[in-house]
Parts: sequence; structure tokens; C-alpha cells
Amino acid sequence: QVGKAAEFYNTYGEAEMLHPASILSDNESPGMDFTKTHPAAALGKASVPDSEGEEVISTAELVEDLCTYVYQYGSDRSKTRSMICHIYHHALHGRFVEARDLLLMSHLQDTIQNAGDVSTMILFNRMMVTLGMCAFRMGKIWSAHQCLAEICSSRVRELLAQGVSTGRYNEKSAEQGKLEKRRQVPYHQHINLELLEASHLISAMLLEVPNMASADERRSRVISRTFRKHHDIYDRQVFTGPPEQTRDFVMQASRALRKGDWKTCSGYLMRMEVWKLVPGEQSVEQIQAMLLEKIKLEGLRTYLFAFSSQYDSLSLTQLCGMFEMSKNEVHSVVSKMIINRELYASWDQPTETIVLRKVEPTSLQIMALQFAEKAAGLVEANERLLDATSGTYGYKDHDWKDGGGGGHGRSSGFRGRGPKGGGGGG
Repeated sequence: QVGKAAEFYNTYGEAEMLHPASILSDNESPGMDFTKTHPAAALGKASVPDSEGEEVISTAELVEDLCTYVYQYGSDRSKTRSMICHIYHHALHGRFVEARDLLLMSHLQDTIQNAGDVSTMILFNRMMVTLGMCAFRMGKIWSAHQCLAEICSSRVRELLAQGVSTGRYNEKSAEQGKLEKRRQVPYHQHINLELLEASHLISAMLLEVPNMASADERRSRVISRTFRKHHDIYDRQVFTGPPEQTRDFVMQASRALRKGDWKTCSGYLMRMEVWKLVPGEQSVEQIQAMLLEKIKLEGLRTYLFAFSSQYDSLSLTQLCGMFEMSKNEVHSVVSKMIINRELYASWDQPTETIVLRKVEPTSLQIMALQFAEKAAGLVEANERLLDATSGTYGYKDHDWKDGGGGGHGRSSGFRGRGPKGGGGGG
């Protein structure tokens, strides 16, 4: 394209100087009447013929050759930056496997903290974000969350050099502020933060919602603390209006997914305005089709986690109808849950049913146990408070063998908080 542009300039000069008639005309018309039509229109549109046998340059091979040269002759800093750019280029063009292999073989995640160069660390952050969004587009939800979780959980704009923090308690000097502004990335190189937030929250939702339904909160392993924090804040709101921002759409979708309602969940996610920002032809349709399959799968797992204790058996045909999945897909998901001891059940092959075993406490029993623990803690706290004034409950034997000073000191101190005349007492 650059060669054709140079040849066009040498032949016709600057494109702005051409007559509009020659630009709008498609073909040369020798029989055109010049008395009624401008001559420029008769000569046809100004163009340069395609050169035959033109060499097609592959950007992947070109970048690999350039990076290989730097690996051989460059300094340590230039080698690190070229490796990051190489991974970035793979991720930008959808080659996630190649980018992941380069990242793991280079051990950049272990050595980037010792780089000592802020610009290199910013480039590393941008590479990780691009790699995570590439994994999300490819449907690799776990890998996407692993790449995005650390950066998206804190100051995203600063870590990507796409904004300067103007916090109330910002203690940066004027020189540090100038240096930070110089490191900012040009606007045309910005990574869209709304699309980044959507990728992070949706991948966290697909992992965390089944995890929240799989076990009670006392022993469940938290996968995404950021998602849990947003989810808890959203649940505590008294009134929640219709969703407007990306986070609101994801929180509403997660609330529906916790009930196993995959249709409502997918409806919220498909209506998000952020999909208009995805580049590439047919990219939005591919991402939405991938998300629909993932939502069905995780909705089935969440439904089994949340409501399996209410059933004695489940029909395979009924589950296929509820989640619009084939028998092989449902059979695969349920069998994997049984093998991983996430679901205590067995298959009855002749009738195509799942026979559930009652080994886990029901949700009511779990709430009763939590209530009993809180009541026991309240009783203990009241007895400790009573002990401070009248009894010896809760004190160890060695506290009294030392002369009893600890107990009497606490008692007199408590009485001293009363009104005047009633605290000193003998």
C-alpha cells in the first residue's frame, strides 16, 4: 500500500489537487461530449494499476524476525521490551496459544518486578490486559480472569498509563506529576476501559457464581474478591433501578444466574452497549454465541449446586429442555461434577435420570447452623460483659493466683464510668 501511494503521488501529484470530476468518475468514456462534461470526467478515475507478483509481507513473520534480532544483539532492557511487544502482537491478532507460550517460557511475570523501569512495567501491564481480552474472545474464561484480575482490581488508568490520579490524598510532588504525565500513552493507543471492565466482570461472574452456590460461605474459596465486593454492595442496595452502566448489567445478570435463570442472564449481557466497541467483522456475533454457551453451562452447574438438595432425582430430558442443551452436553457436565465430588449423585442409565444422595445439609440447615453460631457468640459476649462486674467467668486460674489484681482492676474501671458519686465505692 505504501508503494502504491508513492507511485500515485509521482503520477498525479497530491490527491487534494485533483478535480472532483476525476475522483467521482469510475470509467473512461471516449465518446463523452466535452462541451457538456468536464474533460477530467472523460479521462476516468485517477488510479494506479496493481503490480503483478507483488510480495505479500506477513506481519507475524516480520515482527518475529525483528524480535529475534533484538534477542541476539540487544541489551537486557531491550530484550524484555521486545518480548513484551512480541506477546502483545500475538494477543492483538488472536493468537492466544502462541502468546501464552511465549509468556510462560520467558518468565516475565517473575522478573518484571526487578526491571526497575516504569515504562517497561506499564508496557507489561498493557500486554497482560490485551492477552486477557484475547483469551476472553477465544472463550478461555479461566485464563482471561487470571490475566485481568490483578490489574482490574485497582487503579486501572494509572497502571495502563491512560490517566493521572487526582485523589484527595495524593502525595506526589510536582516533578513526579510531570514524569507521570510524560509517560501517558497517546489517545489513539488507549485500551477501551469499558470493554476491559466487561471482560473482567463477565469472566469473574462465570467463575464466581457457581462457586458461591457450591458451598456455604464459611468454607468456600473466593475466586474473585473484586466481583464479590461489587456483588455484596449491589445486594445491599435498597432500590436498584434499571441497569445503565456495564457493572450494573453484569450484577443484574449474576443475580439471575444464581437462580439458574440463564435466559434472563444472557438477555442482560446481550443488551450491553459495550459490544459496539468490539473491532472486527462478525466478532460481536462470535463473542455473544460463545457467551450464550458458557452461560447455559454455568447456569446448569449453578442450578444443580443450589437446588439439588430439593430433589430426589432429576430427569436428563427435563434438564435438556430447561437449558436448551443436548443430552451429550448435559451428561458431560453432570458426570464431571460427580467425578470431582461437586455433586453427590449417580446415573440411572435405563431411565436417564440422576439419582441424588442426601449427604449435604439443606440451605435451611445451613442457616440454622449459622444462627446457632451467632447466638452462641452473643451469649459468650454477654457473659464476658457480666463477668466484668460480678463474676469470675472466663478468667484463667493464673490470673487469680497472681493476686487477683487483673480482675479487680477491670471491675473498678467499669464502675468508674458511672455518674458522679456512684463509681468510687469502697
